[in-house]
Amino acid sequence: MHTQTLKQEALESLQHLPDDADIDEIMYRLYVINKLRKSREAIERGETISHDDLKREIEQW
Repeated sequence: MHTQTLKQEALESLQHLPDDADIDEIMYRLYVINKLRKSREAIERGETISHDDLKREIEQW
């Protein structure tokens, strides 16, 4: 599987926006790409918790 660079991923995503997209739409798209990328990296490092553990954590709030 070929992993895209962050720049490639961003450019590909931005190409799908309409030509009249404003800066807020562009920034939001880049924000989401960043969050998804960080989430995938955390999963690869095993930094996840189970659904049950999360429910217990929320109950303690």
